[in-house]
Amino acid sequence: MVFPEESKIDLYGRKSNAGSMRVTEIFYSIQGESTYAGRPCAFVRLTGCPLRCIWCDSEYTFSGGEPMTVDEVVQRVQSYGTTLVEITGGEPLAQKDVYPLTERFLDLGYTVLVETSGSLDISHLDPRVIRIMDLKPPGSGHEHANRWENIDHLRPTDEVKFVIVDRRDFDWACEVIRRYDLTRRVTVLFSPAWGLCHPRELAAWVLQSGLNVRLQLQLHKYIWGPDVRGV
Repeated sequence: MVFPEESKIDLYGRKSNAGSMRVTEIFYSIQGESTYAGRPCAFVRLTGCPLRCIWCDSEYTFSGGEPMTVDEVVQRVQSYGTTLVEITGGEPLAQKDVYPLTERFLDLGYTVLVETSGSLDISHLDPRVIRIMDLKPPGSGHEHANRWENIDHLRPTDEVKFVIVDRRDFDWACEVIRRYDLTRRVTVLFSPAWGLCHPRELAAWVLQSGLNVRLQLQLHKYIWGPDVRGV
């Protein structure tokens, strides 16, 4: 996918060279979320995010990072031996070089997941990418940032995630699901905000709702703890 020259300026006003990006960390772990939970996965965590959700667990990605080329990122991931890779952040779509990066992995035969906040246009990603897109309930503090046009670009292989703080968030998410008939479009994930919503409470609400959704827990946090990076 080729973008016009002006697109080489990212959301933070930084000029990037083709095939390079700022990377917070690359690591190999057990996938903790989505329908791919439990599988060995390589993670590429890009730097920067335009949002500041109240429950964010990756504030360390907001600045800094190491400049890396597409070749350098791919070489690091290849050393792990897995064929499942997730590009995350921060907000990975805030850096334009995410597109050649995902396409390189796809052409090498990888299954590529991109986890995005849902605040930026997802339509430019290669159709082979599996997009795991948030829709931000009121409790996130960023309900206003949802890019509702993204729903029209969803494919059956994509997944939509709601991070739930309280019953208000849950009811809001149920209304959105019904309004857009989301469970007929994609897999819908409900995730309790760590330390703010008890999984048992969210499970009860899901059962009462009768909706065909999937309750997910952040598996990596239960294995290694909530404050450990690189897992």
